[in-house]
Amino acid sequence: MKDNNTIQPKVIDNLFERVSIVIENTRQMIASTINTGEVYAKYEIGRHIVESEQNGEQRAQYGKHILKDLSEKLTATYGAGWSYSNLRQIRQFYIIYSNLTNTVCQIKNDDCCLSNSVKQTTKYNNDTNIGLNNLDRPKFSLSWSHYLILMRIENPDERSFYEIECNRQMWSVRQLSRQVNSSLYERLALSRDKDSVMRLAQDGLIVEKPSDIIKNPITLEFLGLKPDAIYTESKLENAIIGKMQHFLLELGKGFLFEARQKRFTFDEQHFYVDLVFYNRLLQCYVLIDLKTDRLSHQDLGQMQMYVNYYDRYMKQEFEKPTIGILLCKEKSDALVQLTLPEEANIYATQYSLYLPDKTLLQSKLKQWIEEFEENNEE
Repeated sequence: MKDNNTIQPKVIDNLFERVSIVIENTRQMIASTINTGEVYAKYEIGRHIVESEQNGEQRAQYGKHILKDLSEKLTATYGAGWSYSNLRQIRQFYIIYSNLTNTVCQIKNDDCCLSNSVKQTTKYNNDTNIGLNNLDRPKFSLSWSHYLILMRIENPDERSFYEIECNRQMWSVRQLSRQVNSSLYERLALSRDKDSVMRLAQDGLIVEKPSDIIKNPITLEFLGLKPDAIYTESKLENAIIGKMQHFLLELGKGFLFEARQKRFTFDEQHFYVDLVFYNRLLQCYVLIDLKTDRLSHQDLGQMQMYVNYYDRYMKQEFEKPTIGILLCKEKSDALVQLTLPEEANIYATQYSLYLPDKTLLQSKLKQWIEEFEENNEE
């Protein structure tokens, strides 16, 4: 006779799985709450520091003494984590992210003090008693470590872009640091018109058309290949496959890896596409061919044939036209424009094996915007 009190293993396993999901989700929620709680607390501490400075003498030396004295008392009471340099970061965090941003001077060193306009604005904040539960404060959703990276970015538009993308793509601290160091914002901006550059700061990267996924150059510093070394396309491809997660981060939003050396046969000949991806946001195939030499018109013609094949034999009716990207060591824009028809869905972009010079890219971006504005005025 079957014992009705005997519990089937499958029942326990199913219950365990459901309870485990609740526990794991709760742990993640608690960790997230702790992280954002720390950020809000430091925002409030920064507010108190700024208010205290403004109520005292308007001298930079006065602010220094406040932070040093406060650091000693906090460290004696609460232990490590309240050094003078940490308090300066907390103070700067409040200045950047508070409602004072439009009137406050950018503090770049210890000797900078707040302007009179900030004093007046902060007096208003004192009178309205801003606290931890105030609804007018900024909304924070990243960890303190994320904001430490963001605070180093002086350009507000650039900082806004990284903050939006970090939230949207859930970048880790390491991933955010890598994207900033690789000058993602400048590389995307240089591949767009001025209106699109402004949109990057307001909305982040919105992928709506093929050109939205293009950046120039593609930075492959994570591969560990030396720029002056001699390597084959096969070695470059193997290095990318070995670091696929890093490569997907560099490619950007919506990319899914499908195959390497994808073979198709046409007219009794075999052809191989180096790397095949699918972009779920654009709903299309993305074919990437690697070139370790200067790009030639033959390379462009070959990619055009690959794209045509996928559009005619692989693409489903609901999918968008295939995109072809030639990732090359060196290219000529004039050659690309002359070889390809204007409506071609093919792009040539250079790759770099080292992190770009951020200052140089910023200078190029500034010059490009100025030239764009001058041409529009004529």
